[in-house]
Amino acid sequence: MKSEPDVFGIDDLKKAPGKTGHWDGVRNYQARNYMRDQMKKDDLAFFYHSNCKNPAITGIVEIIKEAYPDFTAQDPDNPHFDPKSTPDNPRWCMVDVRLVRALSHIIGLKELRQHAELGNMPLVQRGNRLSVMPVTARQWQFILDLESKSRIPARNRNFHKTTP
Repeated sequence: MKSEPDVFGIDDLKKAPGKTGHWDGVRNYQARNYMRDQMKKDDLAFFYHSNCKNPAITGIVEIIKEAYPDFTAQDPDNPHFDPKSTPDNPRWCMVDVRLVRALSHIIGLKELRQHAELGNMPLVQRGNRLSVMPVTARQWQFILDLESKSRIPARNRNFHKTTP
């Protein structure tokens, strides 16, 4: 899950009550579909800082509420306003997340691109700008191993579970 740190970064989530927040403002249909159709309560996702000096995975979040209508789309004073989204026909959704932990060290895009094992990961492919993307189980574990050989037990459900 990608966010610009000057808009909503991992430090903002750390400071939020209960270290929770809603992931709003997604305005791409494919990213919305990933959130709406594939993200389930208790799934885990990487928190990624984008559009900054050092784009990087900075932490892990847990989905604590599955997709529901993104109310920012119906607020004309919100930068994510979409006049075509209505209460009767909401076009956009959001999920609620809770910070599981910040990574012990961030893993930058440059580092991620150095590993052939991650070559098929949408994040490292040029031109991919989706704010929500799937991660396979192998990619998930490889990234955790990059962090410092820490592991999240395989029994945990992760957002990567829907991809082979």
